[in-house]
Amino acid sequence: MKKIILSILVTGSIAAFTTSCREKKPSEKVEDAVESVGDGIEDAADEVEDAVD
Repeated sequence: MKKIILSILVTGSIAAFTTSCREKKPSEKVEDAVESVGDGIEDAADEVEDAVD
């Protein structure tokens, strides 16, 4: 029983590590860049708002 549970856990761990280390697609990279720019714009707007107040 313990060997079955251990082998399932090891297999699951290996599957998790190999799928999490995949390369991003170009469309995912663009989405990340757009989100980053949007966050930068929001931060700048907040700073301007604080400076005006």
